[in-house]
Amino acid sequence: MNYAYDLHIHSCISPCASDDMTPNNIVNMAFIKGLKIISVTDHNSAKHCRVIERLTKQTGILYIPGMEVQTREEVHVLCYFKTVEAIEAFDQRLEVLKSKVKNKPKVFGNQFVCDENDEIIEHVEEALILSVDIGIDDLKRLVDDFEGAFVPAHINKNANSLLVNLGFIPESLNVGCIERFERSPIDKDILAKYRVILNSDAHYLESINEPINHLALERLTADTVIHFLIGKG
Repeated sequence: MNYAYDLHIHSCISPCASDDMTPNNIVNMAFIKGLKIISVTDHNSAKHCRVIERLTKQTGILYIPGMEVQTREEVHVLCYFKTVEAIEAFDQRLEVLKSKVKNKPKVFGNQFVCDENDEIIEHVEEALILSVDIGIDDLKRLVDDFEGAFVPAHINKNANSLLVNLGFIPESLNVGCIERFERSPIDKDILAKYRVILNSDAHYLESINEPINHLALERLTADTVIHFLIGKG
């Protein structure tokens, strides 16, 4: 079966996202657009994962807990997990490595945490836009520890991407899947070597993908999605 997806969406925790990117707004927009699988991948935070999971269960959308981590090399990596419990434990391991620099909302944007009714319950003080003090190799090992999927984000984008910042994809990472940035060229040999996903990287509601990209899966489960992203199944 083919299932429409968008696995790179930012909520209002991410300082670069619109304040309208609340949990209900995201889930409802995904439902209206006919998506079957989504992941909200905020910068260096899993604080909306549990509420997003509860909301998607009401719509029949499969939610994959995710986070966009910025490594010490300033490379963005999409980290996906089978359960909310796994990503929250992963987030706890990262907590001591996160920057303690305070966010400047007027410069970087707001960092709101909302409840199931989209009421603001927290303003995250630390600047989530900054790098976590972890190298890309150690991040891969940590994701593996929690049986997650490590997917280099917008790999051919001209900023914060593996190919631009490092110049190559290290074999040691054992990458199975990459995220392609549609508006930049990419070497055909890379496309042939890895599984490729195309996401919106949405910071605004209207930017969430239409149902144009699909994953071919035997079953609609978190396990099958993670196996696909790892490069198995």
